[in-house]
Amino acid sequence: MSTEDIRSAARPEPDRPMREIADYLVDYRIDSEEAFDTARHMLLDSLACAMLALRFPECVKHLGPLVPGAVLPGGARVPGTAWELDPAQAAYNIGVLVRWLDFNDTWLAAEWGHPSDNLGTILALGDHLSRKAEREREAPLTVRDVLGYAIKAHEIQGCYALKNSFNRVGLDHVILVRLASTAVATRMLGGGRQEIVDAVSNSWIDNGVLRTYRHAPNTGPRKSWAAGDACRRAVIHALDAMKGCTGYPSALSAKTWGFYDVAFGGKPFEFERPFGSYVMENVLFKISYPAEFHAQTAVECAMALHPKVAGRLGEIERIVIETQEAGRRIIDKTGPLDNYADRDHCIQYMVAVPLIFGRLTAEDYTDAVAIDPRIDALRARMEVVENPRFTKDYFDPDRRFIGNSVEVFFADGTSTGKVSIDYPVGHRRRRAEGIPLLRAKFAAALAEQLPGRQAARILAATGDSAALDDMPLHRFLGLFSLD
Repeated sequence: MSTEDIRSAARPEPDRPMREIADYLVDYRIDSEEAFDTARHMLLDSLACAMLALRFPECVKHLGPLVPGAVLPGGARVPGTAWELDPAQAAYNIGVLVRWLDFNDTWLAAEWGHPSDNLGTILALGDHLSRKAEREREAPLTVRDVLGYAIKAHEIQGCYALKNSFNRVGLDHVILVRLASTAVATRMLGGGRQEIVDAVSNSWIDNGVLRTYRHAPNTGPRKSWAAGDACRRAVIHALDAMKGCTGYPSALSAKTWGFYDVAFGGKPFEFERPFGSYVMENVLFKISYPAEFHAQTAVECAMALHPKVAGRLGEIERIVIETQEAGRRIIDKTGPLDNYADRDHCIQYMVAVPLIFGRLTAEDYTDAVAIDPRIDALRARMEVVENPRFTKDYFDPDRRFIGNSVEVFFADGTSTGKVSIDYPVGHRRRRAEGIPLLRAKFAAALAEQLPGRQAARILAATGDSAALDDMPLHRFLGLFSLD
């Protein structure tokens, strides 16, 4: 491009990636019942995570209005609470709840992330729109409508993640939550192609937050509210677009000032496949353990080894963990761990706890458990190495494995033998095994947080898929509200 071109004020056509998102949201019809079935379970799983998060004061302090007293009766509700807020702040609240424990669904590729984070936006805005429609004697949104929006949000976030590594340029993956949620929210509000492009362009202009809060030496709880923050920003962008606020057609490609040049090394985005329903069909559920997903199978391995090592902890000479390149790079962590966010992103910690106790729960990341000297003693004996096969299978589009192995060696020269697991119980290939466990996770979470009769009503309402799909969204979310 010449200097004259750079100076030209003539507006170009919108960048192709933004047009393709708009076309997908406006034109694509989802015909995959597998995607809808998976989305239904994703919704229940995410609400289970939200209910469990309410046990933690550090999470609860983020809930409610941004400014004390700024509630909106008749607005959007926050499940498990009595809060009724404007949809942007409700999106933040719900996003925080779903993500807090690092226990909701996951997508792993060149970039990773948690597509159900988008439910913060979708449920908050959906509840607001559905309640508004009922007041105005119009047809409210149904749960099926919301599942369709969730499938498309998963697809946008996940397809961008397949070939584009934002973490390698220092940006956090919630940039894709904001992107997908902005686009879907604009469509939910009735936006067409132009409004969607305008909203998405403003999302890209926000650039991205630094992911330093996910890594030593700065690991901290912002990683648990970052997605909620992205959800809130998405609602704002969508509302602005529907007011006619200006978009920026070359927000990605503009020389010098666009996202590609400023933040992505001058490279345009790459895509492995067109948008469809692939991501929802293949999404990974965290069913058994609240642990960063690259370590899920490592935790399973450690659980299998617990009976062999629990009585011999003092005899352990070394522990070898084999993982994927991504796991080696982001959760291999030595030295003191300052807080729960440090611990649930440390593969050594997540292996040590089940080796010792035969469990890994959210409470195991607290100071009360971490003070046990045996945990750090085992961590000091661990070696984390990349297994090239695990890395290869991680990127294979027909596999999407997340393999790990663990072997414990004793001072007398013996070992437990290597335990290796290629993919966790939340993987698509283990759906038949995983879904009953997911539903049990949902029932247990309801029982912990809600009165018995209320939990029973929710279980009854979610037991019939067809009836659930037809239920007005605000009626469904009303089941989770506290008086």
